[in-house]
Amino acid sequence: MQKDCIFCNIAEGKLPSGIVYKSNNIVAFRDTNPQAPVHMLIIPKKHISKISDLNEEDAQLVGEMVLVANELVKENNLTEDGYRLVFNCGEKAGQAVFHIHLHLLGGRDFNWPPG
Repeated sequence: MQKDCIFCNIAEGKLPSGIVYKSNNIVAFRDTNPQAPVHMLIIPKKHISKISDLNEEDAQLVGEMVLVANELVKENNLTEDGYRLVFNCGEKAGQAVFHIHLHLLGGRDFNWPPG
């Protein structure tokens, strides 16, 4: 954990965040600036700055993040209409907080290409 990282502080329960899921490794919470009716962020408790910083030992952690997203999809009735999962990597890709996070977006139509 990094004490100056907002997501580390959320994972440690030091900041209010609207947590919707918590386990030993993963925390999920509602985005404070939602881009869809359902917009949650799924983060590992372990601080990893960018997706490009992942290594082999993190593979299971990222898989767990996706499995948590699947649970939240079901809980929020998004299975039938669809949803989007997004990792942004780097500032030019839209990463604003440098602690990896998986966006779960749903509840509206999405265009392609995004951005």
